[in-house]
Amino acid sequence: MIPPMLESFHKGQLGRVAVIGGSEDYTGAPYFSAMASAKLGCDMSHVICEPGAGAVIKTYSPNLMVHPYMRQSKNLASSESADTIAAEVIGMLSRLHVIVIGPGLGRDRLMQDTCARVIHEARKKGIPFVLDADGLFLAQTRPELVDGCRECILTPNVVEFGRLAKVKGLDVNEGDPTELCSKLAKAFGGVTIIQKGAKDYISNGTHTMVSEGEGGLKRSGGQGDTLTGCLATLLAYRKAYLDNIWDHEGDMSPAETLALAAYGGSAITRECSRLAFKEKGRSLQAGDLTEHVHQAFLNVVGERESKL
Repeated sequence: MIPPMLESFHKGQLGRVAVIGGSEDYTGAPYFSAMASAKLGCDMSHVICEPGAGAVIKTYSPNLMVHPYMRQSKNLASSESADTIAAEVIGMLSRLHVIVIGPGLGRDRLMQDTCARVIHEARKKGIPFVLDADGLFLAQTRPELVDGCRECILTPNVVEFGRLAKVKGLDVNEGDPTELCSKLAKAFGGVTIIQKGAKDYISNGTHTMVSEGEGGLKRSGGQGDTLTGCLATLLAYRKAYLDNIWDHEGDMSPAETLALAAYGGSAITRECSRLAFKEKGRSLQAGDLTEHVHQAFLNVVGERESKL
């Protein structure tokens, strides 16, 4: 499913990804996610965020395209409305292959409402999306936004998983814990869930995989942002595969390639964490993973010879 590196490709074909989040309090998370996408090889990596966050994120890297379209309620100008803010963000969707919603988003009502409208439009346009962190709060409080969406990946940690399970009436303390992810995915109508933990359980309710590659032992905040960024690029590669932009056998279905993207994102992130921890030990921070994304990809997937 991973595209070869060909001279015939042009800018944008190997992925146009956007991270939607970045409130004035949280600028690191969207950066880590977007940079992971870039380091894994997507052509164009965007961040759609609050103006206060945007000014900061632009100083982190000139490689990211930062769009200060989001608004927290307290920063909404008199000339703006929830409709105009949402329209500006939705206007970008036609230029994107994949969106990540949640890193640094926060719980502000206007930020959440804007993302709800974006999800609604993304589903109409068939654009895959990943929900993490405060993006999962949308799935928790407005489950109808994701119910039955086969182009959606949720990435809950143990606490977030419990909250989502409660919404669907599942008791995480009952039954086989290895089957909980499958049950929750089925309850959400077939969304793909990556249940993060000592092992990552990945399921769409019908098929379940376990990603148990060695990771690092430091649980610093922000490592999940590397996961969302990796997922986004792999989903963009999936689109390139399904669009047949290079010659291949074409024998994998949309469902199979989505599962591969989910598993690959988990496996690469775990390897990335292992490499960073090997170098940094207990001093490891989320930003340390960023520089190991490419090597983790080479270790887990590997590169292949290009055929012109």
